[in-house]
Amino acid sequence: MRLDHYLPTLKRAKKADRKPPGRFRRVLERIGPTMASSPLRRVIQAVCFITFLVSFFYVCWPYTARPASTAETPATEAQLDALLGGEAVWPSHYTDDLARKEVIPADLFLRIDPLVSLSTAIASRSWIYSLVSAGIILLACVLIPRGFCGYLCPLGTMIDLFDWLIGRRVKRFRVKGDGWWVHIKYYLLLGTLIAAAFGVLISGFFAAIPVITRGLLFLGEPLQTGLLREWHLVVPMHAGHVISILLFLGVLGLGLLRPRFWCKYVCPSGAVFSVANLFRVTERKVEDSCIKCRKCVDICPFDAIKPDFTTRTTDCTLCQTCGGVCPTLSIKFVDRWDVMSLKKENEPPTHETPLGRRGFVSLATGGALAVAGGAAAKAATSVWGADLDNKDAFRPVRPPGSVPEKEFLQMCIRCGECFKACPNNVLHAEGFEQGFEGLWAPMVKADWAGCESSCNACGQVCPTGAIQPLPLEVKKKTRMALAEVNLQTCLPHAGKEACQLCVDDCTAAGYNAIEFIQVHTKADANGNPVEGTGFVAPVVLADKCVGCGLCQTRCHGINVLEKGLLKQSAIVISAGPGKEDRRIMTKSE
Repeated sequence: MRLDHYLPTLKRAKKADRKPPGRFRRVLERIGPTMASSPLRRVIQAVCFITFLVSFFYVCWPYTARPASTAETPATEAQLDALLGGEAVWPSHYTDDLARKEVIPADLFLRIDPLVSLSTAIASRSWIYSLVSAGIILLACVLIPRGFCGYLCPLGTMIDLFDWLIGRRVKRFRVKGDGWWVHIKYYLLLGTLIAAAFGVLISGFFAAIPVITRGLLFLGEPLQTGLLREWHLVVPMHAGHVISILLFLGVLGLGLLRPRFWCKYVCPSGAVFSVANLFRVTERKVEDSCIKCRKCVDICPFDAIKPDFTTRTTDCTLCQTCGGVCPTLSIKFVDRWDVMSLKKENEPPTHETPLGRRGFVSLATGGALAVAGGAAAKAATSVWGADLDNKDAFRPVRPPGSVPEKEFLQMCIRCGECFKACPNNVLHAEGFEQGFEGLWAPMVKADWAGCESSCNACGQVCPTGAIQPLPLEVKKKTRMALAEVNLQTCLPHAGKEACQLCVDDCTAAGYNAIEFIQVHTKADANGNPVEGTGFVAPVVLADKCVGCGLCQTRCHGINVLEKGLLKQSAIVISAGPGKEDRRIMTKSE
């Protein structure tokens, strides 16, 4: 079984018989040596990277949705009466638009990052449906070892682009390829899994796909919103955004040390595939016709070739770049048990041993640090985390369909997909309101916007089930919070002036959860109400309110920002016991 697909640079024929490179090869060589030696891999990388960008910036961009009734085709009075009376179906344009664009799942790359689903399942002690997708890609990588890293990973492709544009031009920070850092990825993986075993999910800091999705969310999404909508609609940044951006830029910046430094030595998602390589059925092998020219060692993007030109099998991605530069075509990609015409190992000597004294010290030190890091993550959340036992502690409003808060913090990977798919930026990234534990988790910011009744995108794009994929009709009835009127500041309740903004928005959204009562009515000498006195004031019907926050958005936008009548909204949604529907749905549901 041979899997060769590289493009040979040279042929076995005599030098006099070699033809000059054709136009196609000259174009590939202009782009770069890895493109010329393994173009199929580069094409697959480009397709996957473009697919990822389209999924993130187009499929998850909600503003391609259009309501059924627009300014050009206004709804009739009869249609409006039917909607307000509950006799017709409310708009579903955001849901329909996402379904139309989602040819493949918007969270596909998050699903196939095995560290995402594995760590989430361990932390939450539950079955995560994305484990199936992760299992499929791991099985595929039995045939193409670490194929995810070499062909599919969009972060790896972005790192390649950074190295090509910037990294190759900056040489002063370069380090050798045999330092203490060569096994960091395994220690990070161990520490992440130990933290997950303690119920703390930190894989969002290090797993490949969450790193790139969150980086593009905080860097690219503001540009997209500003350029395609309005700059005042860009969500303000806080310390959490800055930390995530620095982390993302740091991953790219590691390329200044060595090309693809992150992928080679640091990425814990890659470490999962490296461990899976132990079960490979194919691998790179070198025949005895090898002339020891070192071209394969120099071009290998994953530091997977030993000094004797044989393979570090846990690092090899079968990218076949080395095969394309071999002048004698001595490299083959075959089944694991093919031993025909192979060169002798350890010629020249590699001085590499399975472990050795130095390796044992490195393993013991790294393992101890990994264990300590996992335990430290648990200690950090205990000291500076969400205090779920304290009823007075901060309680963020989570998206509709969110699982209970404890499980939510153990299942939310902080990837940012739900923010991107949420129209009007209802969801904001949490800062340090819940300490380290809540960082980057989605929470509703009702002063900014309210949850659209025609949208259920957040649950559809969540890769771990922290936000459950609710059908739109179920989502409309699911309580995410409860609105409460401040009787001291509400304009009609305080006897200042008439106002019905919250009632109008609640009715327009189809919830009818706020009704009027008469307040401050004056009476005559006989005790009869004086006509024209008093105000009609809003009262929330708790059994109908779903906590969408549209009422708060309207009050804050008009009475606080535009008119300056209030310092904060007089109607506010809040979460907590008895105010929200948060449970883990069963399969039958």
